[in-house]
Amino acid sequence: MELFYDILKQLIRIPSVVGAEHPFFMFVKRDLEELGIKVEYYDGVLVAKGSSPESGYISAHSDRHGLTCTGHNEFQYSAFIAKNKADLTGDSNSEQLLHNFTTRFIDEKVQAYEPWSGSYLGIGTIKEAFLCQRRNNIIFKVDGFDYLFPGTPIAFMDKLEVKDELISAQLDNVISVAIIIYMYSIGYQGTAFFTASEEAGKSWRFLLEWFRRFNINTKELLVLDTSPYDTLEDINNLDIILRNRDANAVFRSPLKNEIKNIAIKENIKYHFKDAYLKNKMKQNGTKGSLGTTELGRLIHATKGEIQGATLQLPTIGYHTVHETTSIKAVESMICILKKLYIK
Repeated sequence: MELFYDILKQLIRIPSVVGAEHPFFMFVKRDLEELGIKVEYYDGVLVAKGSSPESGYISAHSDRHGLTCTGHNEFQYSAFIAKNKADLTGDSNSEQLLHNFTTRFIDEKVQAYEPWSGSYLGIGTIKEAFLCQRRNNIIFKVDGFDYLFPGTPIAFMDKLEVKDELISAQLDNVISVAIIIYMYSIGYQGTAFFTASEEAGKSWRFLLEWFRRFNINTKELLVLDTSPYDTLEDINNLDIILRNRDANAVFRSPLKNEIKNIAIKENIKYHFKDAYLKNKMKQNGTKGSLGTTELGRLIHATKGEIQGATLQLPTIGYHTVHETTSIKAVESMICILKKLYIK
């Protein structure tokens, strides 16, 4: 696993704020081309193809949360800017979580960068973060960035921490990107998608455009991501997370049972997130969202012509630079991918 962690450590250092992923895409492109993988770049999606492109379709979003300069000494949460606030209705799980996150940002170091070249523009420190009800976004006060122009992306300074069989960083979703690159390095020869603006709810459109461009349909699109939980206790007995569905669609793919059977055979602990959320709501007597995923939006938009499964790592500290999962979870996900795709 040393190679995997080398890849992950490097990727974490490359900024990839929602809507300003280009420098990160270029880094991934170079890494894959060094491995002899063909890489094509389309609007919002980087597509990698091995020698047998139809042998697998794996997808992972490449964007991470960050800030965007919106005026003199004014900074807002990038995801809500990138989605043009069109569907900021407050009912998604991630939005509800965000409302509780403002205090977690204080004293975090951030770096500004040029969105096209990735050139470093300086370091600042978040001094205040608050939810502005009038603008329905998180507004940040950052020391050291009074010279930046509107539109400049600002990424969290980040590095991988390994302690007590746990790993921490802004894992969502750079860890899945690292896993895919690692899979190519050990023999995966299928297709992989690295999408932009997932945190703004846009990535599924870029993916759909690619499938339509080449008139390709599949029932076996596998989407890798992280999945948030409240406490370490919640994820202690979980290695991977599966889904039967999300708020938008039911997942009907042979991949789901294949993954489940591999998990049982390999003693990998799992549960279905939708069933977990339903049970939790029933116990609490509440109603809430089953969550939205890139895959669910894609299935819904294509009326099931494209189908697939999700495979997620359970984490705590969602959408922070201290998002945490277990080493066992990472090894479990890689084990499943090897069994599926490397014969």
